[in-house]
Amino acid sequence: MSRPATPINLTTNERAELERLVRLPKTQRRHSDRARIILKAADGLSNLQIAEVIETRPATVSKWRVRFEREGIEGLRDDFRPGRPPEGGDALSFRARLLTQLDEKPPEGYAQWNGRLLAEALHVKADKIWKELRTLGINLQRRRSWCVSTDPEFASKSADIIGLYLGPPANAVVLSVDEKPCIQALERQQGWLKMADGRSLTGFAHEYKRNGTTNLFAALNVATGQVEADCFPRKRRDEFLRFLDTLVAQHPGKELHLVLDNLSVHKLKEDHPWRIKNPNVHFHFTPTHASWINQIEAWFSILSRSALKQASFRTTKELVAAIEKFIKTYNETAEPFQWTKIRVAQKTLESKYADLIN
Repeated sequence: MSRPATPINLTTNERAELERLVRLPKTQRRHSDRARIILKAADGLSNLQIAEVIETRPATVSKWRVRFEREGIEGLRDDFRPGRPPEGGDALSFRARLLTQLDEKPPEGYAQWNGRLLAEALHVKADKIWKELRTLGINLQRRRSWCVSTDPEFASKSADIIGLYLGPPANAVVLSVDEKPCIQALERQQGWLKMADGRSLTGFAHEYKRNGTTNLFAALNVATGQVEADCFPRKRRDEFLRFLDTLVAQHPGKELHLVLDNLSVHKLKEDHPWRIKNPNVHFHFTPTHASWINQIEAWFSILSRSALKQASFRTTKELVAAIEKFIKTYNETAEPFQWTKIRVAQKTLESKYADLIN
């Protein structure tokens, strides 16, 4: 003779909660079925009858009747299943181990850590390493560099140049001047490749031919953003002075203020014949190791990305012609740079990454 089913007696609140679980559209199927089992058991149905309605086994119905009788609605939740322990320990301890390992020297023969080496050192899979590094915002291959000026006159020189940018003298022209030396005329085989699957790809062949170099002297008008430039086969003081003569001729009667770096070619003494001949030209030198103050450096980057990086030149004449065409096109829509320098305080960095450090 079978054992009688566990009787179920519901309070008003329990019945309301079970009916709510059945009605809610976001209730998981297993939780909804358990609530229906208890409701039908409370209505007097047998385990076999409930199993036919719910489409499950009578043993399952009996299990949840007993669980509800002992623990109430909380007993309808899933059993605790510890499962497999997390690889490498819990998340916090693994993170601490990973950060500690990164502070250690990499294995002998390696200059820096990579995902495979970290996985071997911590005895986990490499995927877990990369996942945690992404969470922390750490990129092992990213190269960071900085340049700190040691010029004792950094403040005064910077203030002088920034003052020219923000408030140039009346009836004067401020020009950022520098050279981009040894621009190579590289001849690359380029075109379209037809792939076996029907796709077409464009690109360059691996090999290239060197066809000489040119040296670009350029001056950026800070007020207008337009560029004046000339190419020379060599980069000496003679070429520099010839380029300055061109600038003076293009701005007759104007007072010129030139922003220059500390290259020896640029440093003309006060008694130099060219300085005596051109008293309206004033030199302003950037602090040492502070090339970012000279705006022409930003334009050189624009030139490289826009006209040189993806091009092929058979001769230096083609290279010079391409540079001149780009400058002509650029000047048609040129605008002055909105030059800014954001100062980041150490406290800001500490607060931003505090959750990653702790």
